[in-house]
Amino acid sequence: MSTELLTKFLTLLFGYAMPALECFKAIEQRPGRTDQLRFWCEYWIILVLLVMLDEIAGVLISKIPMYYELKLAFLVYLWYPKTRGTDIVYETFLQPLVMQYQPNIEARLQYLRANAGDILVFYLKNFTERGYDLFLRVLDYVRSQASRGSRTRRFFSFRGERAERPSFADDYATGGDRRDGGRHRRPRSGY
Repeated sequence: MSTELLTKFLTLLFGYAMPALECFKAIEQRPGRTDQLRFWCEYWIILVLLVMLDEIAGVLISKIPMYYELKLAFLVYLWYPKTRGTDIVYETFLQPLVMQYQPNIEARLQYLRANAGDILVFYLKNFTERGYDLFLRVLDYVRSQASRGSRTRRFFSFRGERAERPSFADDYATGGDRRDGGRHRRPRSGY
């Protein structure tokens, strides 16, 4: 557990924070160096795809032994000055793939932008209706469970004032519990 937390912390530090600082420096301190700016833009594109992959298939991917350590090593490989893996990954894999499907991706994104309001309204309407139905089913289940046992029924009975409601100790004080055939128990002190 502690190694996983340490690995996640190092991933945040070396995978996000340090590259973000370098990207900031590339933009602000050296405005004439477009090669550095291109490098860091490529890095962030690759990183966004990794984060999307984690979100979509995270449960399956996280089962891979030492996944977080491999991810950390890959992120450092991408930006480390001697390896500059971003150039290799971007130019070899990512650029040809995106260029091949770019018109299709653009058309789908344009459709989503145009219909974002309708999609959001549809989602919220269905979510609220289903959420409300689920809430009512849970309440029905709790109510049905409350009607099964005497102690539970009394506890969930909201009729009358607190002084009128029987306590759990009433089942045990005189004559014992009705369900156990006359066992005598005393209520615990301290309640």
